[in-house]
Amino acid sequence: MQSEKEKDAVSAPLGEGINEFVQKHRRPIFAAAGLIFLSLIAFIVVLSVMDAVRARAVSAVEELGGRYEALLPSVTEEYAEADAEELLADLEAFARGRSGYAAGKAWLMIANIHGQKKDWPAAETAWASAAKAAKKTYLAPIAFFNAGAAAEEQGRAREAIDYYTSSLVGAADFPGAPRAQFAIGRLQESLGNAEEAIEAYRTVISGWSYDQVWPSLAQSRIIALEAEEQLDL
Repeated sequence: MQSEKEKDAVSAPLGEGINEFVQKHRRPIFAAAGLIFLSLIAFIVVLSVMDAVRARAVSAVEELGGRYEALLPSVTEEYAEADAEELLADLEAFARGRSGYAAGKAWLMIANIHGQKKDWPAAETAWASAAKAAKKTYLAPIAFFNAGAAAEEQGRAREAIDYYTSSLVGAADFPGAPRAQFAIGRLQESLGNAEEAIEAYRTVISGWSYDQVWPSLAQSRIIALEAEEQLDL
């Protein structure tokens, strides 16, 4: 085993080598350290600015939301037409070019106004825009679901199926998930696709067995469809 003197003899040249290296290359070392420090400061500043921008956007959409809530009870009345158009213009001006929760919220309000007016094509477009803008928030599955409902109102079953399917992506916390899955089965059934409908209904049962409504309805549709298949044989 090495004695303490032997260890000191080995470590001394190593320490001297490190000191010599630092002295010889101190300028690039200090420059690199300074660059890392400045990069860290810049990163913190960017995060702070982004937080401030998000806070201002949320504040602005909340103000628009106040106008929306005040207008909503009379939005279909003729006397409120001018106010509704003005609010829609302001909401679209705010939402366009933005992303995130605030933009998604603005598109949701736009969609709701069009939905109240039974303007389903405009409502569908706005719901889809909400889902795209707020794709990383809880608003996305809600927006996709309502876009599906708007597409259904127009008799566009296949597009509605696509929207409902999108609402189920990562929808662990989406309360409307079993209803969306059931709607997929119902629409497949309306298109004459019995096997696809049965598969969709079975997914309702296996995926949301705890639900008090939709699995039972799905089971009843499976029984009815399978009985129809037996009659056709």
